[in-house]
Amino acid sequence: MGVQGTLEYLSDLLSSKKKKKKRKQTQTVALKIRMDCEGCARKVKHVLSGVKGAKSVDVDMKQQKVTVSGYVEAKKVLKAAQSTKKKVELWPYVPYTMVAHPYISQAYDKKAPPNMVRKVADTSNIKETTFDDTYVEMFSDENPNACSVM
Repeated sequence: MGVQGTLEYLSDLLSSKKKKKKRKQTQTVALKIRMDCEGCARKVKHVLSGVKGAKSVDVDMKQQKVTVSGYVEAKKVLKAAQSTKKKVELWPYVPYTMVAHPYISQAYDKKAPPNMVRKVADTSNIKETTFDDTYVEMFSDENPNACSVM
C-alpha cells in the first residue's frame, strides 16, 4: 500500500462515522438518436453533457450514435435525450460475433453499421436454424437403407 492508499484508508476510517454514500460505477451508455445536421448534434451533446455524472459525450453523426461515459444511469440519460424531441432508443447493435446466428430475420438489419447486427435473444432463432437429424440421415449417401425410402 503506497502513500495514496494509506491516505485513502485513513480517510475512510475517519469518515466511517458519517453516513457512507454508495459509490456509483463508471458506465458507458450508447444511444441511437436521429440527427440530421450539426445543429442537432450540438443540441444533443449540450443536453447530455448536462446529465449529472456525465464525464464525456461522443457524437457520431454517420452512425447516428451518441456515447455517454461517466457515473450515469441509462434511464436518466435516455430521459434527457428524449427531452430533445428526437427519436431516441438504446443502441440496438452488437458485433456479429456476439450473436449465435447473425443472419436470421430478427438479427440481420441492412441499416446496421458494418460488422454489426441487432441484438436478439438466442431462444427466438432455434426453429429457423436447426435441422431435424432424422431427415438428414434418411437421405444421406452413407445410409444403406436410403433407397428403400425413395
